[in-house]
Amino acid sequence: MSKTQELDRVVIRFAGDSGDGMQLTGTEFTKAAAEAGNDISTFPDFPAEIRAPAGSLFGVSGFQLHFSASEIYTPGDAPDVLVVMNPAALKTNLKDLVDGGVLIANAGAFIEANLKKAGYTANPLEDGSLSKYRVHAVDISHLTVSALDGTTLSTKEKGRTKNFFALGLVFWMYGRDPETEIRRILTQFQKRPELGEANVKVFKAGYHYGETAEVFQTVYKVPPAKFAPGVYRNITGNEALAMGLVAGAHLAGKTVFYAGYPITPASTILHSLAKFKNYGVMTLQAEDEIAAMGAALGAAYGGSLAVTASSGPGIALKQEGIGLGVMTELPVVIVNVQRGGPSTGLPTKTEQSDLFQAIYGRNGEAPVPVIAAKSPGDSFYAAVEAVKIATQHMVPVFLLS
Repeated sequence: MSKTQELDRVVIRFAGDSGDGMQLTGTEFTKAAAEAGNDISTFPDFPAEIRAPAGSLFGVSGFQLHFSASEIYTPGDAPDVLVVMNPAALKTNLKDLVDGGVLIANAGAFIEANLKKAGYTANPLEDGSLSKYRVHAVDISHLTVSALDGTTLSTKEKGRTKNFFALGLVFWMYGRDPETEIRRILTQFQKRPELGEANVKVFKAGYHYGETAEVFQTVYKVPPAKFAPGVYRNITGNEALAMGLVAGAHLAGKTVFYAGYPITPASTILHSLAKFKNYGVMTLQAEDEIAAMGAALGAAYGGSLAVTASSGPGIALKQEGIGLGVMTELPVVIVNVQRGGPSTGLPTKTEQSDLFQAIYGRNGEAPVPVIAAKSPGDSFYAAVEAVKIATQHMVPVFLLS
């Protein structure tokens, strides 16, 4: 019988290959934490490569979740629990795991070929090098396939469901309601019910493994956080920005015209705004960054609330147009969702590094107000403020995110 330990906060990181479903696993557990009343903050981490080789160090994808019984402001630094699906995920993430932290490893993936790709000369699950952690080596790959015996899925399709085994196991560890997640899985995969049923079987297998294997001595409980009464939602910064821009335009008596060129991590602003056509929002996917800036200037001249968004490399191309907006006193909101690194940078990474670019990046005398959002939720209010300043003072405004 496992004992129950109450905790104030926990940081969990899921890590594996790009195709191991770590983003989905983290997202699903995030939903469960939110439904349980915890405060949450998440950090999805994608490889910068388009498709790195399976099992390679630079192909590791991760999702970190910080959930708590009190208010939190960051996704956390060092994880208390690390779930890894292969040796490469262990190699790249072990340095962050706290001493005494829980390590759950998919032992079935720790074969010679994968160990070699990750730079291991011996199996770390067996050589004693992980003695300062609470290690649980679980053959997730084998248990997943076993749970799907008798189904019509191919071996490859069966293997793809192993992330739900890890999800079920973590659900059990933290006392989350499995029935709610089962309904969500079936809804999510309703177009392919056979996959939905398979994922449910594997999820249940992971959950019941925690109950019956007797290798986990402790079940953890994180009580609900105390929030002011109201309606809460799980939201990303880009979604909040889009809503804030629409709300700000409504308050200013204008309609939003958005012109942008697809560039991560700003692309989803266009996706979000495109859903608000019922509020009069117009969107344009331009052929390049300079064209997007020019279209925004034209829309502002025509009376719309003009918005364009990009990350560092695209902002560099827009600066001449922004200077024109300063000269002609046009209200344009320029969103910079800051990408990591100089030049083209790292497409899937974020950084807070473009403040000087926003303030001083234009030639001549072309000062603009600069606003920065402090959190995903604050992005809504920062967007409203940017619209207010742009329309009241007839000036381009930078919004850093």
